Amino acid sequence: MKTRCFAIAWLLALSGSALAADTAGVPAPDPVGLWLITFGIAFLIAEAALPNYGVIGLGGIVMFVIGAVILTNAQLPAPLMIGLGLISALLLIFLLIRALKTRPRHTVSGDAGLLGSVTPVLALQAGDARQGWVHLQGERWQVSSAKPLQIGQRVQVVARKGLLLEVAATDAVSMGE
Repeated sequence: MKTRCFAIAWLLALSGSALAADTAGVPAPDPVGLWLITFGIAFLIAEAALPNYGVIGLGGIVMFVIGAVILTNAQLPAPLMIGLGLISALLLIFLLIRALKTRPRHTVSGDAGLLGSVTPVLALQAGDARQGWVHLQGERWQVSSAKPLQIGQRVQVVARKGLLLEVAATDAVSMGE
């Protein structure tokens, strides 16, 4: 990441030097407008790397458009500025859609992740076939059932009481629970 930032900084420095050297006979554009456009583009690039859901990208578009408006008295044509602003806005919208698609995920931890999980019984407690152990979400859980269990039988978690899971055989679990 540091090398990319360093490379971008060098490109900005070299582009500024090239613009300064290429001004023979041409009225100099306002440096504030050039810097606003440069920072606007940099913010749009940063939007792709940072998880902020469009805040930096929106600021980049605003800076880009303000910089372009400042340069309207210079030699940049208005259709070019409008086109670049629209491309930037479309890029930001694309990035926002991609970021928002990653949000709706089902819960994988806590009670919501445990309830409804199906797993086989690993072992039974000696002398009580209604108590046993299962392996669920990378952990070994103690389970309890209203009916006797068998090793290898698939059970579904219906409730949790502390560190004890209440289970029922998968064929005995109704769909409403």
